[in-house]
Amino acid sequence: MSNTRGKETAVLLLAQVIFIVLFGLFVDYGYDAGPGHVQLEKQDLNESGKELTFEQLYPMYQDVHVMMLIGFGFLMTFLKRHGFGSVGFNFLLTCYIIEWSTLVNGWFGMITTNKSKIELNLEGLLNADFAVATVLISFGAVLGVASPVQLVLMATLEVVFYNISLYIGVEVLGVLDIGGSIFIHAFGAYFGLSVARILCRKTQAENEKEDSDYHSDIFAMIGTLFLWIYWPSFNAGPAMDNERHRAVINTVLSLSACTVTTFALSSVLNKDAKLNMVHIQNATLAGGVAMGASADLIVYPFGALLVGTTAATVSTLGFHFLQPILLAKLKVHDTCGVHNLHGMPGVLGAIVSAIAIRIANVETYGNSFEKLFSERPVDSQAGFQIVGVAVAVSIAMVSGCLTGLLLKLPFWDNLTTEEYYEDEVFWDCQEEPPAGYEAAKTKEQETILLGGE
Repeated sequence: MSNTRGKETAVLLLAQVIFIVLFGLFVDYGYDAGPGHVQLEKQDLNESGKELTFEQLYPMYQDVHVMMLIGFGFLMTFLKRHGFGSVGFNFLLTCYIIEWSTLVNGWFGMITTNKSKIELNLEGLLNADFAVATVLISFGAVLGVASPVQLVLMATLEVVFYNISLYIGVEVLGVLDIGGSIFIHAFGAYFGLSVARILCRKTQAENEKEDSDYHSDIFAMIGTLFLWIYWPSFNAGPAMDNERHRAVINTVLSLSACTVTTFALSSVLNKDAKLNMVHIQNATLAGGVAMGASADLIVYPFGALLVGTTAATVSTLGFHFLQPILLAKLKVHDTCGVHNLHGMPGVLGAIVSAIAIRIANVETYGNSFEKLFSERPVDSQAGFQIVGVAVAVSIAMVSGCLTGLLLKLPFWDNLTTEEYYEDEVFWDCQEEPPAGYEAAKTKEQETILLGGE
């Protein structure tokens, strides 16, 4: 078994020292968290409806935080020998990325604001969590086949490429993506899949420890349910006013339709007409992904149901038919099936947003029209939605391949076949009973049988 404790410790402590120095140089409290007189000025701005208040934003920020730590963490515990690694490394990556993405997000923000400091507020922390989600999606593609050092390096690079994609897509192209279908889900999925393709070895797919068992699948369902419950906050968090309310409604309806459709399709695809737990854990969430880019748009309630139904169909069929083909033909080993939950539904979300924007008009949107579509005509904006997802996926695949090649270098602790999907490599797993336990238990049973006390 590999022992990377020294290297992992060195990387993490060095990164922490660098973060402290960089935060000291570049990061300060934003207006909302600043001195009292500044807070008073900001309060007037909030009352005008131009900014979200702390009371409006903090509950949804906490919801997104729960999704990152509990939702994503437990969703990945389906591997029977990798529960500690799934939850534990998810926890580590979340905290590491919050620090790193606060810096990188802020530096890219300074390009457009011409400020000399990163002014940190609750919105900045929410944006850091969006970067966390992007990396955790990629983490799912290489779950169990990458060492902690490799994961930290992957996260460090991905946050930079994620910001490049986001800057080009939002600031340059003006793409609308309130819930991250394009720049979080599609980008994270195809970045992770590209890394997985480079790291892929035949023994990953043939390893018996990649299987789940009854109890690990129950734990994974905890993650599914937490993600399902809080997904409306993820899609609606950055929105304001009527658009925020609409985003919550659209997401709940899409998720509900997605879940019902997934249950229907899963049993049909099974030769014994039984439900597949992989489908229920994952495809039921695809409606939230597909609804993201158009969550704040007027798609109408029936349209939200249609989006969820379509997303469930794409995701469930992807798990059943496409994932084995990608492994056999393209050598893409996708541990968590992120292509089916995040990749294809993310692209679907971009297409849905293009359609919703193309049919938008002032009569339908009222005051929201100018707020949402002030940059360019809707027919042109619809085209830019498709261009945006093409750009995001392209950047993700190229940068993912480059990252994978870097991770494959021998000094980054590549795992061996025996170490795949195995907690015992990096965790103190006390699975064996204490010394003398079985003997004591046997003696106690004999005493009871003989009628003794």
